Amino acid sequence: MTMMAVLAQGIQMVLVLALAPGLTGLVRLVKARLVGRRGPGLIQPYRDLMRLFRKDAVLADNASWLFRNTPYLVFAVVWFAATLVPTFTTLLPLGPSADFIAVVAFLGSARFFTALAGMDIGTSFGGIGASREMMIGSLAEPAVLMVIFTISLLVHSTSLTQIAEYIVVSAVGIRVSLVMALISLIIVAIAENGRIPVDNPSTHLELTMVHEAMVLEYSGRHLALIEAAAMVRLQLFMSLIICVFAPYGMAMKNDTPGTLLVGIGLYGAKLFCGAVALGLFETSIAKMRVFRVGEFLGSALLLSILAMIYLYISRAL
Repeated sequence: MTMMAVLAQGIQMVLVLALAPGLTGLVRLVKARLVGRRGPGLIQPYRDLMRLFRKDAVLADNASWLFRNTPYLVFAVVWFAATLVPTFTTLLPLGPSADFIAVVAFLGSARFFTALAGMDIGTSFGGIGASREMMIGSLAEPAVLMVIFTISLLVHSTSLTQIAEYIVVSAVGIRVSLVMALISLIIVAIAENGRIPVDNPSTHLELTMVHEAMVLEYSGRHLALIEAAAMVRLQLFMSLIICVFAPYGMAMKNDTPGTLLVGIGLYGAKLFCGAVALGLFETSIAKMRVFRVGEFLGSALLLSILAMIYLYISRAL
């Protein structure tokens, strides 16, 4: 069982890196087909990353050690956070460390260092992007914490492994509180990944950029690591939603090795459905003004608070 757990953890670490660019490519392909364009292929993000890795990094004269090391740090933190989230099995050696609050803390530290690096060079775009990123983070993190408290009231734990096992084993059913928490987490995921309507990752409009404004000065392998971290972050949030609200089909502790293959297949199918839904959503909605982002994330915070209150009252009755 120990060797099986180590093998599953290794598969997950590789799977996160292997599928993240393909997931981004699938979203782009779906969006292109919905507007009547052929669009790039699924492997185009892999080609873009390889092209950037082959290029030399150009640094500003006043770039400090923080600017140089932030891409490596951000990529490592996001990748490690993604490996903590159970995807196709709960049989993971890092399972005891897979705490919902810890994952949020890792993502917050990645955001913090990215904002510092954006301000390090001293460009106006970097400062604007960093301030907007911190504004989004200050509203998104409380909403996620309220979602965590809602789930913990039901499961009595913040461990992602225990949450997935509880949802699968127990007859949870459809609860209004969980639906509101799911919508809140989806809103936060859209904002955290800089997707439409909060930001448009495929354009470089100076007045509306958030994430792209902080990384304009990066190039070569540094930009490749930043882009790879963004792709892994998108997959992380999709995996988080799958783990907490749709963990059905995951291999559990007492299952046979064959269930790992079934879990991997179902995980890929869930990612495919999530990518199609994201592409459809981004195509059917327009980008909002930056000043409306606070209202957008405020709705997520309100939904998460209502979910926690509703679940607490319903359990007390």
